[in-house]
Amino acid sequence: MQKIVLASNNAKKLKELSALLTPLGIQLIPQGELGVPEAEEPHHTFLENALAKARHAAQLTGLPALADDSGLCVKALGGAPGVQSARYAGEPKSDARNNEKLLAALTGVADRRAHFVSLLVLVRHGDDPQPLVAEGEWHGEIIDQYRGEGGFGYDPLFYVPAEKATAAELSAEVKNRLSHRGQAMARLLERLKLEL
Repeated sequence: MQKIVLASNNAKKLKELSALLTPLGIQLIPQGELGVPEAEEPHHTFLENALAKARHAAQLTGLPALADDSGLCVKALGGAPGVQSARYAGEPKSDARNNEKLLAALTGVADRRAHFVSLLVLVRHGDDPQPLVAEGEWHGEIIDQYRGEGGFGYDPLFYVPAEKATAAELSAEVKNRLSHRGQAMARLLERLKLEL
């Protein structure tokens, strides 16, 4: 089984991505298991942050590395929280505080359109001149009441009209198929299959 370092320590992200990669004979190893500290994410775009994380993990382990930089972009907030989604309410990271800040920012705002973005970058080695890059977007709207027990982050507030449910109310299988990360991974897998 081929090993790839996941440039993240997020257990839920690991579970989502592993479910998609394991059938291809790829084992994802979280960077923490290999002693890799989290990379800096100083950039203003999902692409730059994902590339920095992937290169960091690959350079420190000598293995191929996969990084995901993702977040929620709310139209009425000019794309915020964007790349700051995980730290929208400051440090330490807190899904609950991020969600409360989002709801406060949208008080009295009629336009609730939002979308999740996932930017996946796979580098074969730390100096890979042609990383594999794939992007996915998942469109919905922000509601005022928390709904559902699944998922993480903003999922309980992210309503998907076509499913008549929030992301937190969807089964893992349905979410993996529809989500921004699922879409990005499907595109990445198409390119990966050409290399395997």
